[in-house]
Amino acid sequence: MDDKWALSVTELNEYVRRKLAGDPVLRAVAVRGEISGFKRHVSGHCYFALKDETSRVQCVLLRQQAAGLTFQPADGMRVTARGSASLYVQGGNYQLYVNQMQPEGAGDLYLRFEALKKKLAAEGLFDPARKREIPLLPTMIGVATSRTGAVIRDIIRVSKRRDPNVGVLLAPCAVQGAGAAQEIVESIRRLNEDGRPDVILVGRGGGSMEDLWPFNEEAVARAIAASRIPVISCVGHETDFTIADFVADARASTPSNAAELAVPVVAELKQSVLSLSRALTAALARAQQLRRARLQTAAASAALSMPRRMLIERRETALAALAARLPQALTRRRDALEKRLLLSSRALAALDPEGVVRRGYAVVFKDGKCVCEARALRGGDAIELHMRDGNVGAEVRDGELHV
Repeated sequence: MDDKWALSVTELNEYVRRKLAGDPVLRAVAVRGEISGFKRHVSGHCYFALKDETSRVQCVLLRQQAAGLTFQPADGMRVTARGSASLYVQGGNYQLYVNQMQPEGAGDLYLRFEALKKKLAAEGLFDPARKREIPLLPTMIGVATSRTGAVIRDIIRVSKRRDPNVGVLLAPCAVQGAGAAQEIVESIRRLNEDGRPDVILVGRGGGSMEDLWPFNEEAVARAIAASRIPVISCVGHETDFTIADFVADARASTPSNAAELAVPVVAELKQSVLSLSRALTAALARAQQLRRARLQTAAASAALSMPRRMLIERRETALAALAARLPQALTRRRDALEKRLLLSSRALAALDPEGVVRRGYAVVFKDGKCVCEARALRGGDAIELHMRDGNVGAEVRDGELHV
């Protein structure tokens, strides 16, 4: 074969595009399907797929055409789209360029979502009165999500930045596909049985309605509602809502935001205690000055009768006694606040990993990274034990361990 007749990639794609553009059927075609993965870009263009039981086609709705829509497209909606089938030359992507789109009704997933939402709402599972407060200062947060991916890394990063002493306990589970719903239920159950977490984060990153569907399953909703530990849902991005979001005690738009809701900034809490102590001292001093000024004004009046003078003198005597006790009262109040701060600091220090090592425990490292769970180790793994008086190398001889 003579290579001089070979086409460049651009020439091939342009040839295919012209072929598609030359077909009168594809220049003005109507396609019926269910919307999946709908995203509106900052440019105003909309990108999504239309799917049926066996196939899907990528679609583009340009800004000008999107502005003319009379409804808000959403995943799960069944629509009829009219436009032209063509090839995007630069990317080599076959797609439907939509000019018009009309809704035909809700798709199967959307109908199931609305039916379950209505059922659980009628049972009171979404009632704000049954939702619990998120603990102010947790020592441990539980996470039900995938062992891999950015979600658990983001939660650990944000949590440790806000409070270096907070613990993160992962109960790994699938968050997409067949069987994921039951794994999520099992992770929530295990975290409740463990008992150490003060709050549980349940979630994953964004995706299409199909990707997020395990968090719309009734079993997951009831597991969240039955949890003894408060639950924060963090499924998808800000515009994605699931049944889990409605049932949970609190909803976060992203996993990172969930970590921010669960873990306060410890340094800010300490500063708040000190600020309140100073404000209380200043307020007591101002109240004392105000009462003294009022008594002095009353005593200066020449028209005061003798009984009133005697009354003022008694009140001045009482005020002097109060003023004499005020410094002690302020000192006791300040000491009490400082004692509370010291106890809180000691409690935080007790969770310091190095403190645990100094008390005779050991920390396990593998490949330079701390191992928090036995399930992360396999037989034959080389590990290093960090102990009070030094480090010791070791090898795991047992099989995989389970929580």
